[in-house]
Amino acid sequence: MFNIKKYASQNIKNDVLSGLVVAVALVPEAIAFSFIAGVSPIVGLYTAFILGLVTAVIGGKPGMISGATGSVAVVMIGLVLEANDLLKSAGLTGDDLYIHMLNYVLLATIMAGAIQVLVGVFKLGKFIRLVPQPALYGFVNGLAIVIAMAQFKFFDGQGMSMYMVVGITMLIMYFLPKFTKTIPSGLVAIVLITLVVYFTNINTLLVGSLADLSAFKGQLPHFILPDTLFSLDAIVMVLPYAVIMSLVGLIESLLTLAVLDEMSDERGSGNKECIALGCGNMACGFFGGMAGCAMIGQSIINFTSGGLGRLSSFTAAVGLLILVVSMTDVLNAIPVGVLVGIMFMVSIGTFEWSSFSHLKHMPKEDTFVMIVVTIITVVEDLAIAVIAGVIISALVFAWKHARIWAKASTEADGTKVYSLEGPLFFGSATTFSDNFEIELDPPRVVIDFKNARVLDFSGVEAIDAMVKKYEEAGKNLTLRHLSADCKNILTKAGPHCTYEEDDPTYKVAINY
Repeated sequence: MFNIKKYASQNIKNDVLSGLVVAVALVPEAIAFSFIAGVSPIVGLYTAFILGLVTAVIGGKPGMISGATGSVAVVMIGLVLEANDLLKSAGLTGDDLYIHMLNYVLLATIMAGAIQVLVGVFKLGKFIRLVPQPALYGFVNGLAIVIAMAQFKFFDGQGMSMYMVVGITMLIMYFLPKFTKTIPSGLVAIVLITLVVYFTNINTLLVGSLADLSAFKGQLPHFILPDTLFSLDAIVMVLPYAVIMSLVGLIESLLTLAVLDEMSDERGSGNKECIALGCGNMACGFFGGMAGCAMIGQSIINFTSGGLGRLSSFTAAVGLLILVVSMTDVLNAIPVGVLVGIMFMVSIGTFEWSSFSHLKHMPKEDTFVMIVVTIITVVEDLAIAVIAGVIISALVFAWKHARIWAKASTEADGTKVYSLEGPLFFGSATTFSDNFEIELDPPRVVIDFKNARVLDFSGVEAIDAMVKKYEEAGKNLTLRHLSADCKNILTKAGPHCTYEEDDPTYKVAINY
């Protein structure tokens, strides 16, 4: 949990103040994502508190903020629609319909959390390292664009006052840190502009206009045992959604962790974050929340406001609950434009502007990957973008290395030596045989693997086939600098094939 001794030398004030900024900024997002998922705003607010609290205490990255997110909420839409259709066909309407539908959401949240815990226990979080840097640039840039685009809906039907509030907020957040960083600029903007709007009665959109939080005043999360938990039919129906939600949540959380690692120069634990996220989502399912994950926008707000420790994310979670339970009137009075301005500045800060300077030095293939991932993140969703980025990068890598060369030379005794260059794997195995002139070769032939590496079983099979061809031609083949495990796997080596000069420095990948 919290290292008190470490906190004695840290700036507790910055953690607390940055946490308060995040707590306020979480409110409209939690409400918005609840609307997207088709559930009550209180569900999203409970998620922000419960999930945020659990990940703050046991998460893999201090200061990372978790809560209800759009990527997970979008997946939940399908479940809500399917559950509603099923329940309506059973004759349920009104409050009964909503309560029973919510039980399906809670079940999916619990199951998604359990899957995430298993991923962490089996230490599969490390696979986020497979995401190449160009794909990560594309993800970050695409997400920055998505964060900005998500704010434009708040301008619908609004007058000049909305634009003024947003503009002033952005100016405060840009210039104030140049003079002082004692108080987070986001918090200053929220307090100052809320007071001005309140006392001058400026006509602008308020948080209370999105959802009147007064109805939830005094309501604390309480234990709920979903009746769907004991229904096999419900579990079967929910399982596909739970799997997708768990994967989307893991991808977004681990990529957020990677971004924050780069910002803080301190490496967090991916597996620990998976377990914390899973435990948090399971807790949400039993206490009236929905599935969520790490929030890159809010996490960056926290980091840029000075919140680097667990106390900041803990303060954000607890502060949110206090606001919802006892200060709903204050929340209702906050201008939405302030929060929009903060998110615009987060978007600007999140965008990897340095990626443009890298374009002139970046290989065309990497540039293509970055642009594709950015576009897919904007027009589709994060999970598809990341998967596409990894697949495209893998195909590009395979294409660039899908060739193995051989330099031919002749020794004093007339033996022909083929010195191989490059990796021998599934991508290059098909062209491996093109390097040899079996019919024209002398009686004694050497294939030297000193500057080549056999990477997979396809490579071993290619060697196997070549050994057989030389044996059928009645020629003696010697394999030089071939690893011991390759020799053990080879099955077609006959009396005409010999080995020499083992190279113990590498192994075939399938034997790891």
